[in-house]
Amino acid sequence: MRFDVTTAKADNLDTPVALVAVFADGQKGAAAAQLAKAGLDIDALVDHGDFSGKSGELLLLTDTGELPCERVLLVGCGPRDDFDRSALRNALCAAFGWLGNRPYSGAACLLTHERVSGADAFRSARIVAEVWHHTNYQFTEMKSKPDEKPGTLEALTVGVRDAKAGRAARKGVAQGDALGQGCSFSRRLANLPGNVCTPSYLADTAKTLARGTRNLKCKVLNESDMKKLGMGSLLSVSAGSAQPAKLVVLEYSGAAKSRKPTVLVGKGVTFDTGGISLKPPATMDEMKFDMSGAASVFGTFKALAELQPKLNAVGIIPAVENMPGGAATKPGDIVTSMSGQTIEILNTDAEGRLILCDALTYAQKNYEPEALIDIATLTGACVIALGSHHSGLMSNSDNLANRLLAASEKADDRTWRLPLGDDYEEQLSSNFADMANIGGREAGTITAGCFLGKFIEDADWAHLDIAGVAYQGGKQKGSSGRPVPLLLEYILNA
Repeated sequence: MRFDVTTAKADNLDTPVALVAVFADGQKGAAAAQLAKAGLDIDALVDHGDFSGKSGELLLLTDTGELPCERVLLVGCGPRDDFDRSALRNALCAAFGWLGNRPYSGAACLLTHERVSGADAFRSARIVAEVWHHTNYQFTEMKSKPDEKPGTLEALTVGVRDAKAGRAARKGVAQGDALGQGCSFSRRLANLPGNVCTPSYLADTAKTLARGTRNLKCKVLNESDMKKLGMGSLLSVSAGSAQPAKLVVLEYSGAAKSRKPTVLVGKGVTFDTGGISLKPPATMDEMKFDMSGAASVFGTFKALAELQPKLNAVGIIPAVENMPGGAATKPGDIVTSMSGQTIEILNTDAEGRLILCDALTYAQKNYEPEALIDIATLTGACVIALGSHHSGLMSNSDNLANRLLAASEKADDRTWRLPLGDDYEEQLSSNFADMANIGGREAGTITAGCFLGKFIEDADWAHLDIAGVAYQGGKQKGSSGRPVPLLLEYILNA
């Protein structure tokens, strides 16, 4: 898909189809008003009840008279006073869902002629490109006869009012395109089944991404490498699986070596049975999504590969499969982490923290992070607490937490801060080791964050629990691509 920007007026735009905004009760947006002046009778359609402008409503006009555009798609945007980023996204989703199924070679989106509360020309254009990718993403590669969309769109033009807005929109479109590609990259990895997307598959994916990208390097540690480094906690999770664990490291170097990197650590449990503490079978198939933290790191680095910004970033992905077996770790076993701290494993289904803690230690020993952020589908308790709307955020740094919260608001990828503290850490006490890997039923999301906090030395660190936002279950099962928007927004503006 090619994204272009134009300052041409709506009534002077030569395109197969122009998408224009009409607000509630038939109020015409700026582009629709221009078309009406040029002879397109939109008022008659409203008066006759053919179109009302409610959010998501669509009406295609094929008789455009003397206008150079061949067709006009009226896009309902709801009340004009409520036209914010969320309303823009809703309208675009409806329009792009329709457009993606049509045999047009090009289209012009003129919803960006409108004033959007909370968005300038840059942000509105970025949203257009991002939503196009999100709406038209498909995962069909595992089907013998994929359902093919008839859509043939090759170019989408974003219309803006003037040259100043055009310059901002071009930057926004480029960033939104990269973000959309990153989200699709992340979603594909998460949607792959566990028998395909193994730890070795993730390692190979990282190598391929690095080979094709300027400023990006990859290295992969195998189990013998990790054993030498003392990663007993991480290796305890893969002990029952025939799939060997991998530690994947991506290094993006777009700035001077003296500039400290942002380090992202993504949980990569490619399938989680729970191990000996076996999960119930009803929705165990969804545990292929337990590597969504890793997928979000991949997606972020895919976007960085496209944008080539002047910054440094490191992605670390501990990749394992958690299976029961004769060599599997048992409840009550005690393992020694890379930090030297010992852990009593009371529940083998609390495995994500066991791989993350060694990866966090590795990150601090090998890099000097400007910020250290781990991302994980870590606790069901986070789903209960925050649902599918917000990621859970915990941090030892108010400054880092506030910057992540600000980035989440700008990116429309919301997160909510939860506390940490000694009172919660006491729940992790063990009679036999330095700590237990679970802290009981109360505050399960927070005690998981406290566990990871025990492995942080001097770094500014944040933990994102994405269990509720990374994917949708049930009949609509599939990855959301979150929190790639949040991570990219933060990294680009850190």
